[in-house]
Amino acid sequence: MLTPRHQALLATLAGMTVGVAVFGTVLAINSATGQDSAQTVVTSPTSTPTPIASDGLQPDALQFVAETFGTEREPITAEVPAGWKSSQTGTRPRYVDPTGVWQIRFDARGSKQTPDALLEARQGSIDEPDYKVISTDNTTLVYTYTDQERGPRMGLSRWIAAGDSDRSALEITVGGRPQDQAGLRAVLERATETLQLSGESDDRPS
Repeated sequence: MLTPRHQALLATLAGMTVGVAVFGTVLAINSATGQDSAQTVVTSPTSTPTPIASDGLQPDALQFVAETFGTEREPITAEVPAGWKSSQTGTRPRYVDPTGVWQIRFDARGSKQTPDALLEARQGSIDEPDYKVISTDNTTLVYTYTDQERGPRMGLSRWIAAGDSDRSALEITVGGRPQDQAGLRAVLERATETLQLSGESDDRPS
C-alpha cells in the first residue's frame, strides 16, 4: 500500500511526463509548419529616372553618330547626338533626346529663296509668348520664347545654301531651354560641319 508521500511523488512524476510530451508535440508542429525558419525579404530594385541637368546641356558631355535621311535618290548625312531618336525619316526628320527636352530637326525640301530671305520670313512669323530674337548672324536665327507647358524655350534655326547658288538647300533647327544654349550651339555646329548633301532638292513651295 502506497503511503501519502509515495502518492504525491508519483503525481509529480506523471505531471512532468505529460509536460515533456506536450512540449515535444509543440516542437513537432512548429517544425512541420516552418515557424522556426527565418523569413526572407525580397526587395525589387527601383528604376532611376534619367536626370535632366538643371545647369543646361553641356557640350563636353555629348557624343555624336551619323544619321542618314532625305530620299533614296538624294540621301543626306549629318551627325546628331547619340541616343537622340527620330520617329520619322524622309526629308523632315526630328531627333529627340530620351527626356524630350532637346531636339534637332532637319528640313531638306529646299527652297528657291535665299537663306537670308527665309530667316527674315521666319523671324517675323513666330507667334509665341515672350518671343525675343537674340541674334541673326550667319543665316542663323537664335530666339527665345515661353511654352505654356514646358516653360522658357530656346531655338536656333540655320539655313544652308545649295552649293554656289543663292537657293536654300536645307534648314537645321535645334531646340531646348535657355540654359542649354552652349550645348545647342554645339549640336548645331556639329550637324553643319558633318552635313553631306548628295544633290539639290527643290520641293518646298517658294
